[in-house]
Amino acid sequence: MGARSKPRVEIRRSGRRRRTVSAYRDGQKIVVLVPDNLSGAEERAWVSRMVARVERKEMRAEGPRRWDDDDLMARALELSDAYLGGLAVPESVRWVGNQRARWGSCTPKDRTIRLSERLQRMPDWVVDYVLVHELAHLIEPQHDEKFWAWVAHYPAAEKAKGYLAGWSDASRLPRPPSEEVYPAGDTVD
Repeated sequence: MGARSKPRVEIRRSGRRRRTVSAYRDGQKIVVLVPDNLSGAEERAWVSRMVARVERKEMRAEGPRRWDDDDLMARALELSDAYLGGLAVPESVRWVGNQRARWGSCTPKDRTIRLSERLQRMPDWVVDYVLVHELAHLIEPQHDEKFWAWVAHYPAAEKAKGYLAGWSDASRLPRPPSEEVYPAGDTVD
């Protein structure tokens, strides 16, 4: 499963290049070609932008995430330990293909968590947010103040909620109610 590590980057300056910047993968490194006349700040900005572009292209080419249900369970336990004091221990965590109006769901009664397969193409930090959200239901079943306080322990929570809201808008899906990135029906049995 594991998170992506930062790639090695090689910057090649060229006096013949005037305005174009390009980048490509060469084995374990990403090579960024920049004009010789860029300032240090401009170069850093371009390198960051181009490395992100190469990585996005590679992620799209990889296809869906290859995590199986055991990987999801292991990740859920790691996140519970890191952000919820280890209090949220699910019985199972699995991918499902039938969730079109939700990113995930949790049934505290039998301690099961299900994640929409649509998340498989999203960044790890977004999947982690959805897992933390569902794990928090094992501590606080309702979307109340206590629940959101638990979710807020995840440092990228607001960023991930914005990402999911933007994805919903871009896909022309209905926006979730007010503060949630989940439809109201997400709550538990």
